[in-house]
Amino acid sequence: MLLPYLKRDCMEAGCDEAGRGCLAGAVFASAVILPPDFVCEELNDSKQLSEKQRNALRPFIEKEAIAWAIGVVFPDEIDRINILNASFLAMHHALDQLTIQPQHLLIDGNRFKPYKDIPYATIVKGDGKYMSIAAASVLAKTHRDEYMMHLHEEFPSYDWKNNKGYPTKNHWKAIKEFGPTPYHRMSFTLLPEDKQLSFEF
Repeated sequence: MLLPYLKRDCMEAGCDEAGRGCLAGAVFASAVILPPDFVCEELNDSKQLSEKQRNALRPFIEKEAIAWAIGVVFPDEIDRINILNASFLAMHHALDQLTIQPQHLLIDGNRFKPYKDIPYATIVKGDGKYMSIAAASVLAKTHRDEYMMHLHEEFPSYDWKNNKGYPTKNHWKAIKEFGPTPYHRMSFTLLPEDKQLSFEF
C-alpha cells in the first residue's frame, strides 16, 4: 500500500528518474504534486508495472495531478558531468517547470543535490512506498520510452524500441557491428570487457 505523503500539511512533490543505467539516450526525470485525496490502486513502482499498465496510468496521473513536469539531460551533458549529476540535474529541470513551487520534496534514492532552499527527504525504493514518487516514476519512464521509440526510427539496428537503450544482447551486437551513434553515452563502457574482442551469439 503506497503512502499518500510524508509531510501532511504542505505541498509535496515526488521526484524520480528513468534511464540512468542506459548506454544510449537521455536521462529523464519527473516531478509530480498529487492532490491529498488522490487515489489509484493500480499505481506502483513503474518497474513493477507492465508497459501497458504504465501507458494507461500516464494520462490519468497527468490529468489528476495538481502539477507535473518532465526534465531531460542529453548524452553530451551526461558525458560531461556524469550520470549521477545528470540525474539530479534532470530532477532540477523538472522542478523548474512545475507551475506550482512545492514546499517539500520526496526523492527516490539515497542521494540528491539540494534544489533552491526547499527541504527534501531521500527515500530508498521510494517509488514503491509513496504515491507521488511512484507517479513520477511512471511519467519519467513513459516519456523516456516514447523518446527512445523516436530514436529507434532513426537507428533501427540497435533495437531501441525493445531495449530502450539498456545493455542487451541485441544492443551490444549492434554496437560491435556498427559502432556507437550520436545518442550513445561515450563515457560509459559500451561493450563489456569480455565482449570487446569476441562476440558469440
